[in-house]
This record gives sequence, C-alpha cells and structure tokens, in this order.
Amino acid sequence: MKKVLFLCTENSCRSQMAEAICNKFLGDKVKAFSAGIRPSSVNPMAIEVLKEIGIDISSARSKHVSEFEDQSFDLVVTVCGDARESCPVWPGQGKRVHFGLEDPAKASGSKEERLQTFRKVRERITHELLPFLKGQIGIKEG
Repeated sequence: MKKVLFLCTENSCRSQMAEAICNKFLGDKVKAFSAGIRPSSVNPMAIEVLKEIGIDISSARSKHVSEFEDQSFDLVVTVCGDARESCPVWPGQGKRVHFGLEDPAKASGSKEERLQTFRKVRERITHELLPFLKGQIGIKEG
C-alpha cells in the first residue's frame, strides 16, 4: 500500500478533496492523508460537492503538517497554487511533487457559481490528479 500526503495552506478544500477522492477511487492501492501549514476548518462547500459523488467528509478536520512530520510517504503532493510561498518544504521522507489546483474558496458569485468552482476542482482531481498520481507512484491500470 502506497502512502500519499496532500499539502495545502489551510487544509480546508483542495487537499481535503484530494485525500477523500484518492481514498475512494484508489483506496485498494493508496492510503491518502492531507494537511496544511495554517489549518482552519473543512469548507462546507467541499463537503457538499463530495457528497454529490457519494463521499462523506462531514467528520473530517483540518490538520497541521506537523502531525505527519515523523511519517514517511511515497509521495507528498502540494496542491496550492503557489507552493513556493504558501506551502511548506516537506521535512519528512517522500518524493515531493506539485499539482496546482485553483483555490475554490476564493470563488465569488452566487452560491451556485461558487459550487460550480468547487465541482470543477473536484473533476480536475478525479480526472487529472488521480492519473498523475498513479504515474508518480507506479500504479498500473487494471
């Protein structure tokens, strides 16, 4: 079983969504975790758009990266848009890569417009990040 850590600034949207989607769709091959450098709380819209695809993260909590510093990971993935300024240099073991995702928490407009931004990020995680992840840690199709 491969271990992957998704890092973001607040561990409220992108990294939470990536963790949950990875565990749902690659859970037989990967155990995913997520953390942030300034954890806040899980964004209600992230909870809502994951619920639409049958994933319940309503009991998830934002975690500080220090909770994982003594663990080794096969891969550490930063998902915040500007990793050099916003996300930490990973002090633990594991290959570090970056896969930038738009921050849906910064979306404006009506609730439906903001939800659409969260859905767009969800779809990028499902259709682009997961295949990227498989390639990075050597998971074969099938």
